[in-house]
Amino acid sequence: MVPVNDWLLFTGAAMLMALTPGPNMVYLISRSISQGKQAGIISLFGVVAGFLVHMFAAAAGLTALFLAIPFAYEVLKWAGAAYLLYLAWQSARPGARSPFEARLLPVDPPHRLFLMGFITNLLNPKIAFFYLSIFPQFVAPEHGSVFVQSIQLGFTHIAASVSVNLTIALSAATLAAWFAKRPQWLVVQRYLMGSVLAALAVKMALEPRRPA
Repeated sequence: MVPVNDWLLFTGAAMLMALTPGPNMVYLISRSISQGKQAGIISLFGVVAGFLVHMFAAAAGLTALFLAIPFAYEVLKWAGAAYLLYLAWQSARPGARSPFEARLLPVDPPHRLFLMGFITNLLNPKIAFFYLSIFPQFVAPEHGSVFVQSIQLGFTHIAASVSVNLTIALSAATLAAWFAKRPQWLVVQRYLMGSVLAALAVKMALEPRRPA
């Protein structure tokens, strides 16, 4: 099992990633604004199904990877730090858009809402990189089964993401209206998120190598 301190740190990282603008957040906000809260929730179920695919794929892959290459996490660590810096730049770069800027979408039936949520998450590069480069930093063979640790962390990540995205889906219209009246806060939100992501990238890059 993952040690409590590592688990708490991972939970914080998962919450931060859930709050970071990406395809999932943009789609859920836009869908909720365009078609209502119920549509946003149905879309979120599809997103969760996509998370399960990522989680089980990562759990199986990490088990094989750590058995084959004990220090493979070093490569993944630097890849994860680089991707976090990329997300930080995407948040703070000139001309970037906040996810709380409304985007209109056509009305879709429930089965299509679920399918689009699933596909959006399945093909979401932010989630793929999270499971490939950040996720492994919290898994260590000396703490027991890599597969079991991966499942534990995976469900923690899903719970954090669902709690954040459900809150956003239920309050998307209100948030969008609030930001529309206060456009300066859209800029503050982007720069704040970029700064936090950059700090997390530096922390990850400076983490000492774990023993084999």
